[in-house]
Amino acid sequence: MPELAHLPADAPAAEITAVLERDGALILDDALPADELAALVAELRPYVEATEVGRDAFSGARTTRTGALVARSPLTRRLVMDGRVRALCDAVLGPNCHRWQLHLTQLIRILPGQGGQPIHRDRWAWGRHLSHVEPQLNTIWALTDFTEANGATQVVPGSTGWPDGRKAEPHEIGRATMKAGSVLVYTGSVFHAGGANDSDGDRWGLNITYCLGWLRQEENQYLSCPPEIARTLDPELQALLGYAMGNYALGYFTPPVGPGEGPEAVPPEWALKGGEATGSLGGEDLYADVVARARAH
Repeated sequence: MPELAHLPADAPAAEITAVLERDGALILDDALPADELAALVAELRPYVEATEVGRDAFSGARTTRTGALVARSPLTRRLVMDGRVRALCDAVLGPNCHRWQLHLTQLIRILPGQGGQPIHRDRWAWGRHLSHVEPQLNTIWALTDFTEANGATQVVPGSTGWPDGRKAEPHEIGRATMKAGSVLVYTGSVFHAGGANDSDGDRWGLNITYCLGWLRQEENQYLSCPPEIARTLDPELQALLGYAMGNYALGYFTPPVGPGEGPEAVPPEWALKGGEATGSLGGEDLYADVVARARAH
């Protein structure tokens, strides 16, 4: 069984990125202090315990998946904005987009008796159409210990370049065993799956993922965190949710008001701030950046 690399939580982004390029996944140990971990679990518990189990083989008949965590959990917001992870997003996703964005927030609880999930790639959320680019960077924060017995994530190190139809052999599959407070970091291209829980306790993993800003998000952030909630958040988090232009002419909207009662084209921020606005597909600066990037290639 292959071993996943473990690095300290404060390892340089360049060192972490090098391992991601080689293996597609690694574990950062002791990334969340014990007191913050306990507070996060306490904050999430009422929502988790009220969540129904899945209804198919992939979502898991003995697995719960609790979402809308930016809106529900102030402590989750801090992990979404973790500076160490954001530096990795800049390195992995930044070269292929003007702005990367939040893709998903989900607390995955694997209950005793849950079998192993089918091995898959998260990038398959967009079908098989993005083989030329890495679209996604993911984290699973361990809120309980991850052990082989309780369903530690199965990961196939080095599988990022495999054809989609390649099947992992048992000897190629590692396990993301780690202590509570550690975090598994992996790309959208690495083959992986939830493990079987053969223990008598739950396995809690906080899945926070990011993707290129020109792709549709798995979790619809505008519904999970609508404007009346989003406007109370930090502007950087608002932008990460998608309340910002993804590129020039990508993400503007027209307020559905009467004739002459509002602007015809405004950036998403307008839904949070209102105020004066003129028609815009992103502004001169963003347009100039698009042109410069196009000419550079």
